[in-house]
Amino acid sequence: MPTSIPEAKTALRSRILARRAMLDASALATAAMEIRDAVLAAPEFTGIRLVTAYVSVGREPGTGPLIEALSEAGVDVLLPILLPDGDLDWAVYEGPHALAPAARGLLEPTGEPLGPTAAAEADALLVPGLAADRTGGRLGRGGGSYDRVLAGRAGRAFTCVVLHDGEVLDIPVPREPHDVPVAAAVTPSGVHHFGAHRPASR
Repeated sequence: MPTSIPEAKTALRSRILARRAMLDASALATAAMEIRDAVLAAPEFTGIRLVTAYVSVGREPGTGPLIEALSEAGVDVLLPILLPDGDLDWAVYEGPHALAPAARGLLEPTGEPLGPTAAAEADALLVPGLAADRTGGRLGRGGGSYDRVLAGRAGRAFTCVVLHDGEVLDIPVPREPHDVPVAAAVTPSGVHHFGAHRPASR
């Protein structure tokens, strides 16, 4: 049994990653299109001009169709560039040809870096994660990069973690003081709101 919050997080991450490892390519492709459709149908994304997202890799919930659809709709999509200190720089998505392999198996944009503060102007933040609970507690990979981004926009932008179905949990996600809750999760079955953390109007 885990005896500390970090140990509890590690145990939960292991369980979720083991479950993700069982997903096949066909299921992942279908889920990616359903996530795209769920986001595009959500009122929080109507009329937005700038959104952060990320390029999914491996068996993460697919973001490719969503990024493409947002870009085609005229939304500027900021994608992250991981800096050596764990902070995130950002560049605008310019198409699949403008993505390159990076550290940790990631795909990053090759456009002009706009600086770590670029996300401060985003209307909505789409962030990665492994799980969320009904109060908005989010389990990430443990690096803290996105907690810093979320902290900078808490209450001022719609914050949404992208998950597979079954990863919005009825039990609390282990949380430490630096962990920043999100307003919602999007899964293939739709957008799940965590009402206590709805953002103020833009």
